[in-house]
Amino acid sequence: MSVKVRIPTQLRPLAGGVGEVEVQASTVGEALKALDVAHPGFAERLFDDSGELRRFVNVFLGEEDVRFLEGLATTVPEGAVVSVVPAVAGG
Repeated sequence: MSVKVRIPTQLRPLAGGVGEVEVQASTVGEALKALDVAHPGFAERLFDDSGELRRFVNVFLGEEDVRFLEGLATTVPEGAVVSVVPAVAGG
């Protein structure tokens, strides 16, 4: 299924400067891995050594944080939008 992945500004250089990439995937994890296949370098920034999302990387399917759904196994419908959103901290 065709899925759009929205890329945050700080990671756009990995995708040639674009803010959105279309990939073929049926789950959130597949979408993120397809993003890395199309534009190498994303996996090391999004996933830890065990293949899980890094704790400072948030991923949304539409308006829902995938950590509160089925994580990387969350099914994505045709035309869905997956957004990568780095955590913001301050004090």
